[in-house]
Amino acid sequence: MAGRLRDGPRGPPNSSADSAGGLKTTRMPRQPEPHRESEDTAESLQELPRWMRLYFYGMHGVTLDVLLSSVQGVLNDRDPKLVGFSSPYLCIMHSLTHFALEKIYSQKRCFRGRPVVFHLVFYPSVYIGLQILIGNINTLTEQVRVISGTQLAVHYILALYFAHVFHRGLSRLQYHTSCPAADLQSKPGPAQSAPARGPLHSLPGFVRFLFFGMHGLLDEVVFTSIFNLVEKSDRSLSGHTSLWSFLMYGSCSFVVEKLYLYLRFSRGWGTLWRLPIYICFIYTWEFSCGLVLRQFDACSWDYSHYPHNFMGLITLLYLPGWVCLSLYQDVLSNVLLRIKCTKDVTDLSGENGEVNGQVESNKKIL
Repeated sequence: MAGRLRDGPRGPPNSSADSAGGLKTTRMPRQPEPHRESEDTAESLQELPRWMRLYFYGMHGVTLDVLLSSVQGVLNDRDPKLVGFSSPYLCIMHSLTHFALEKIYSQKRCFRGRPVVFHLVFYPSVYIGLQILIGNINTLTEQVRVISGTQLAVHYILALYFAHVFHRGLSRLQYHTSCPAADLQSKPGPAQSAPARGPLHSLPGFVRFLFFGMHGLLDEVVFTSIFNLVEKSDRSLSGHTSLWSFLMYGSCSFVVEKLYLYLRFSRGWGTLWRLPIYICFIYTWEFSCGLVLRQFDACSWDYSHYPHNFMGLITLLYLPGWVCLSLYQDVLSNVLLRIKCTKDVTDLSGENGEVNGQVESNKKIL
């Protein structure tokens, strides 16, 4: 066709041949396609679903319960086991309380020009009031428990943490709704950019470690509370765990997730082939960590009275539980693959309460 256009008769500039050639040159760049890709990416990204936020809030609240109670135990008894306490009931209360605090934090835009009033007065006051309510909800009909000055200071510090770190970090997370987990895993590194956002990345390793560590504490609190209910008829559903378990679950689950991603997406192994490797690694990790902690009298578990135990550190009696947790670990890994982290370009001005307003205006413009 190029030869025919070159050797053919030359007409005026507005001839059909030249106009056809002009049309072809305008079609070559194809610029609308990247715009369509960004629109598709924006449509597939949304804020974290409500159920996911409630799940995370409860898990985070249980972790704070265990942290504070274990620190109190260390100060009072010098116990190196770092045992802390919480309950499924408190997990539900933390989910609802954090959800309410999320709504309170969204009112930051009403304090434009007065960020100090919001961060240092309004939000901490609401947070402390909710924490006092949770602490007295069991005994509200009998007597109101007055918190000490130390507890008040701790609650105020936690309120600052929630206002300056927790909510801001959570607002940077986006959730993929349409892209399969296999496609997300096959594209490591920055993803497409969404409107008014920076480049999207997978969750950093330390965030995944924190998530798995908090989830491990929740698992142990729920398990021990059910055990106390069945064996001791403890209807308070009080459970316990150790801060050392946070490190153990966080590191173990982090490695198991790497095994899952490699064995499933790179090697194509099915669940039945992956499970034995998970179980062997979990038992090895539990035994190794327990052996090290026992040297410092910090090991919080002893299976010597259980059948099929080895040195009191591992037992086959818990094999069904580890199998269930391993299968659930795959589910959690697929969910975490869909979560992307970005730094909002408007988040730096969040101190003056304009984050929500600017994001909403960007959405309207788009």
